[in-house]
Amino acid sequence: MRKLAREIIAGRRLNRTDDAAVFLKADMEELLEGANEIRKELCGNKVDLCTIINGRSGKCSENCKFCAQSVHNHTGVDTYEFLEPETIVADCKHNEANGVHRYSIVTAGRTLTGTDLDKAVEAYQKMNEECEVSLCASHGLLKKEELKQLKEAGVSMYHENIETSRRNFPNICTTHSYEDKIKEIKIAKEIGLSVCSGGIIGMGENWEDRIDMAVSLSELGITSIPINALMPIEGTPYGDLKPLTEEEILRSVAIFRYYNPTAYIRMAAGRSYFKDGGRKLFQAGVNATITGDMLTTVGNDTKQDKEMLTELGFDISR
Repeated sequence: MRKLAREIIAGRRLNRTDDAAVFLKADMEELLEGANEIRKELCGNKVDLCTIINGRSGKCSENCKFCAQSVHNHTGVDTYEFLEPETIVADCKHNEANGVHRYSIVTAGRTLTGTDLDKAVEAYQKMNEECEVSLCASHGLLKKEELKQLKEAGVSMYHENIETSRRNFPNICTTHSYEDKIKEIKIAKEIGLSVCSGGIIGMGENWEDRIDMAVSLSELGITSIPINALMPIEGTPYGDLKPLTEEEILRSVAIFRYYNPTAYIRMAAGRSYFKDGGRKLFQAGVNATITGDMLTTVGNDTKQDKEMLTELGFDISR
């Protein structure tokens, strides 16, 4: 694995023709050391911290089996309409003061239209004028003109997870398709937005599915890859799934680093499975994370994250 890491640092890029079985047989320590070396050499010590706000909660028409906010699931999640722009801007300023680098509004639902889209645009415009953090957005399957509106309002990155492999996608959702996701990513890139796209591990997929997702993201040229370890939520079809082990999560994030050597590998949900806030993850190729509360689960404290990352030698400056 160290030899492969050196080859990647020197310019080699893995693709679908490479034998991925090596990652499943590799000694864990060597695998993680190689991933961390790739991160150091090709990305440096800069870490990227982002915070999200749940801008509109619940009543989502889509039937994603992992999601607490789907109307097809019965989780008792709080539901509310799109927040007022002033509420969002105030939260952004609070998180900016805590030292985050990015801030994103995330909304439940297939898309964002009408008054809700108008409120989102207003919020982004105000944050762009009054804050210095980078602005990201996650609003489902928008049309090109709607994405342009967000870009003009100050959004620089659009989030659209592919979630899993193409093969496995129909097992987790049937109200929209993997192809819908790919189309949205391509439109966002076409109009000049960076794209944040990753997925969830631990939904019953196999290792081939995880590797396929890593390869697909590489082929799409994704610059920010959020990886969520499923946190089973009661009331969803995946509520009784057994959580992944630390070793499974670590091996997964390392593999994503080998296939995406220059991207931000962003750990999202699942750090709570680690006793120390996921310190090991940042020694396995990870160089970005979501900090603060998640959408429907409790996240990690931003102050503690900054202290941990500084101890590990990361640059947390904006």
